[in-house]
Amino acid sequence: MYRYILKRLLMLIPVMLGVSLVVFTIMYFTPGDPAKVMLGERAPQAEVEALREQMGLNEPFHKQYISFISNAVRGDLGRSLVTKQPVATELISRFPATLKLAGAAVLISILIGIPVGIISATKQYSLFDMVSMIFALIGVSMPNFWQGLMMVLLFSVTLGWLPSSGYGTFSHLILPAITIGTSSAAIITRMTRSSMLEVVRQDYIRTARAKGLKENLVINRHALKNALIPVVTVIGLQFGYLLGGAVLTETIFAWPGVGRLMVEAIRQKDYFVVQGGVLLIALMFSLVNLGVDILYAFLDPRIKAQYK
Repeated sequence: MYRYILKRLLMLIPVMLGVSLVVFTIMYFTPGDPAKVMLGERAPQAEVEALREQMGLNEPFHKQYISFISNAVRGDLGRSLVTKQPVATELISRFPATLKLAGAAVLISILIGIPVGIISATKQYSLFDMVSMIFALIGVSMPNFWQGLMMVLLFSVTLGWLPSSGYGTFSHLILPAITIGTSSAAIITRMTRSSMLEVVRQDYIRTARAKGLKENLVINRHALKNALIPVVTVIGLQFGYLLGGAVLTETIFAWPGVGRLMVEAIRQKDYFVVQGGVLLIALMFSLVNLGVDILYAFLDPRIKAQYK
């Protein structure tokens, strides 16, 4: 297992290099001049050229990329063109808010999605199954930004129960967490139901029932554990996506996370923040996928045997 983890961690190196090359290339060819962004459009050309020279922007593409990578390895992602603060500091200050929102949303999606999916699978074609699948379809199809606006209109404007935006208290977390949590719950519900239906038709489940085991024991001990593997994959992908920043949701609710920071950086042409943010998102996705793969071994002993 330790050898496998080390191997996967080493695989992060080419992944991050590939991501860094793509994002650096895109930002390199994006119209605009970071020096002019820092000094302003009316700055004298001589000052702009002097700043470009100081920042190394007159160097060839490959030299700029090598300099970017060497600095990134040391934790230096440059300085924000707008706030003049180190990009790493900006991202670190915003990441806890995104982590809190992502954790709350995933918790909501798990608490709703897995139980509903299990009940739907064990009571296939029942009224509960049909109603839950209708709501799951609505949840998958409904845009987060529209759902967020409707929740603000209902719970903040009309009823006045919850704040419409902001950060700091538990009440500020409820609306954005539910907005993205219910969308993820719909996906998890459908995957749990599909996986459970496949597992409950296996021969070993029929054998367990033939031996006289109680139905809840058959489902919880024998079926659920094997059905959870694809569900864990979906949960991991959803968590990685949310850690990357639920951009629209954070913007609607003025949530000070990585997603909102990225939107602000793109709007203000803050190139270095965009580069650093994309690298952080890629790293989070890779680490979450590694955690999911390790979790597989605890769910399925056959997978654990492959690591030995």
